[in-house]
Amino acid sequence: MDDEPDERQLRESDLPVDLSQERESFVRQFMRRGMELTEGLLEENKRLHEQLDELQRQNARLLAQIASDDAIRDLLTKIEALERERRELLDKSTELEEVKRRSEHRNVEIEQELHDLANLYIASHHLHTTLSVRVTRHLCELMQQLVGAEIFAIYLLHDDEGVPLASDGVTLADVPIVTPGEGAIGEVLMTGLPAIADAPQPGGSLDAPVAAIPLLVRDEVVGAIAVATVFEQKSHWAAVDEELFKLLGSHAATALLSANLYSREQSPTEALDGLRAQLDTP
Repeated sequence: MDDEPDERQLRESDLPVDLSQERESFVRQFMRRGMELTEGLLEENKRLHEQLDELQRQNARLLAQIASDDAIRDLLTKIEALERERRELLDKSTELEEVKRRSEHRNVEIEQELHDLANLYIASHHLHTTLSVRVTRHLCELMQQLVGAEIFAIYLLHDDEGVPLASDGVTLADVPIVTPGEGAIGEVLMTGLPAIADAPQPGGSLDAPVAAIPLLVRDEVVGAIAVATVFEQKSHWAAVDEELFKLLGSHAATALLSANLYSREQSPTEALDGLRAQLDTP
């Protein structure tokens, strides 16, 4: 009895297999595994859908950005074209401004030239239409108004001396007689060459004039005009001053000579008698 195995002592593996229970357990495990796989697939599918949605949103943003970039490129291209056009207009405007400036400058020059010519005409007209001793008064007025002389004297050569004929800014009695070759005025009387300072300066004197102009008749010195000083507002010689000096130097002496000869006759016809007589002389 003792050597026979006890039922209770039988091993579990030796018990008869319950197939239905095994099958049910296998099916449950299989179903659970299937559900887990399905849930995993659903989660993965959801995640893929979310990624797809995100990619679609990114794609939409990229498309919008590309469209925006194209618009910006077009805008930048248009801006560059407008900038080129603006630079061209500015260059053209600068050229037109330069042309306008040159034109205005030339107009000023022409106006000044006309003004200078008018002054020269007035000076010549006054000198040659006044056939009397008043020509000296006109000469003084021309020196003041056209040249800007404040203190000056007009000399005539007489007995080898420069004798004052007229003056302004200083009394005639205070104007010294000049010896040709001595001093600035004497040098002009001797050489017949003008002596003009580089720039007129107030405060000069007849001993050191800012301008000394010879009076000439047929290149012969018959006198001189000496400018001691000019008005304060005249800071430099104008372009017309040199021409005025030349005109006064050559025409003033002739005007004085004509006035002197005319004053001796009773009428213009009598003054021309001597000329007719010379024409009739073979």
